[in-house]
Parts: sequence; C-alpha cells; structure tokens
Amino acid sequence: MERRVLCNDLQEPEGPVCLPDGQIYVVEMAHARNCVSRIDAHGRRHLVGHPGGRPNGLAIDGDGNLWVAGGEGERLVRMGADGTILNAYGGPEGQPYLWPNDLVFGENGLLYMTDSGIAPDAFVHGQAIRADFRTCGYDGRVFEINPRNGYVLRLLDSGLRFLNGIALDADGRLYVNETITGNIYRYDLTSTAPPERERFGNVIAGSPEGFVGPDGMAFGDDGRLYCAVFGSGNVTVLDRDGSVAERIPTCGLRPTNIAFCVDRMGGAVVTVLDAGCLEWLDLPCRGRPLNRPKLPASPTQR
Repeated sequence: MERRVLCNDLQEPEGPVCLPDGQIYVVEMAHARNCVSRIDAHGRRHLVGHPGGRPNGLAIDGDGNLWVAGGEGERLVRMGADGTILNAYGGPEGQPYLWPNDLVFGENGLLYMTDSGIAPDAFVHGQAIRADFRTCGYDGRVFEINPRNGYVLRLLDSGLRFLNGIALDADGRLYVNETITGNIYRYDLTSTAPPERERFGNVIAGSPEGFVGPDGMAFGDDGRLYCAVFGSGNVTVLDRDGSVAERIPTCGLRPTNIAFCVDRMGGAVVTVLDAGCLEWLDLPCRGRPLNRPKLPASPTQR
C-alpha cells in the first residue's frame, strides 16, 4: 500500500477534516498550541484559531464554520473559518460536558457528540495517561444536539467507559466506540423508540497492558468501518458484520483519527499523535460523504 507523510509539524494532532481543494483541517491538542490548524495542498501548516481548552474533535457545517469538541471550559465551540469564536456551549444545565471528544452531523441536520466522561486534566498530562485508567470513574455519554442553538435534545446513552470516536453509516445508524473495552456500539436513530445500545464489534487484539483502544473512525463507501486504534499502531477495518477484516499499520503507535480525502487524490489521512504528523494512506475505496448542513445564525452563548 502506498503511504506518505503529508505534514510532520503537528503537536498531538486529532480530528482531521478534508476539503475538496485538498486542504485538511486538524486540531492540535498539545498545551503549546491548543489550536485548529489548516494543512494546505503542499503540506504546510497554517494556524486558524484557538478555541481554548484541549480541542479534540472537529466537524464542518455547510457554511464552512468549524465545530470543535473540547474548547475552553470543556465546551462545544463553533468557530468561523477565520478563527473567530462564534458560539460556545457548555452542555445541559446540571450535567455539563466533561470531555467533549468527537462529533458528526446527521442527515437530519442535528449534531451528535461523544463525551469521554472524565475531565482531561484528571486523565492525561501531556501524553502521559494516568496509571489507573482501567478502574477510574467514567461517565461516557452520547448527545444529540440542535446546532442552531446548542441545546441538547437527547442523551442517547451514558455510563460508558471512555467514549471516543463517532460515525454514521449509510442507513443512518450511529456508531460510537468505548476505548477501555474496545467495543463499538451502534444505535438506530430512525426508530420511533429510544435508541438501544447494540454491540457491533471490537477492535482490540489480545490483552494489551497499556492504554489501547478505538479512537476516531469513518465509514468507507465499501460499507466497512475504518477505526484508528490508539496504542496499537494501526487502522482496524471492520466488515459489515462487525468482524475484523484487516489491520493497516500506521507510522506511529498512537493514531488518533481517520478521515477520507474528498479531492482527486483519494485515500484517507490519519492523525498520528506520537509521530506528530498527518499520514496519507492509499485505501482502495472512497469515504462515505459527510453531512454538512447549512445553519441559520444563532445568538452567541459563552
């Protein structure tokens, strides 16, 4: 498989989003940057803006605005393409977000977001993860959010152990993953009843000693789910039935997320935390198109 590093000037990168012109947005979680960056078609990094906090996930709406999971005060931030912070939402009253992690827009125009369920400063210092990560308390949650005003419409699930990546399949089912167990769950959002948690698959091989598990993920147009496995140094591919189809090595042990390219280059890019880079993989499929709804202006909330 052909592969190459597109940019190696990144500090703890996450949340890649590809544009049709070949440019790629990423977030950089390191305290030295805490920013959104744009990688141009020549691999050069450009600062977009600082959402504050530890930015983790990224999505783009139909107006070109950036939605950042994990801004200052562990908020969901809407940022203009020029880096201006337009809105910041802290979660439902009495149940604020703890660690907004990853997010995706649905065909219905709503935003779906995972929350890892533990404060970042209580879990990680730089790249060092707390030793008792298997037993510390988590309340990982999945939220359905109205992006027009930032209100949480539904809490889809809770009590999960370090909730992380999120994706939607072609049938409108929502997939999230739980890093501690390695499980990937799905929810039928089209059902009239409250969606139930259904185990779809697992990406962990063997019994690793360190912090190893699923991170960001995306669907290919082949119907398979491509999941970056943090600590394993690979992208694990799950077939339509949830079984492991293959494991694609990455240039570092800590890949954090994957996004399919939408320009003529094709393939997909993977953010690799320990290598501080954006790696391109020549995958044999295109990605499932992401939803990017146009949204009316909403009042600023900070």
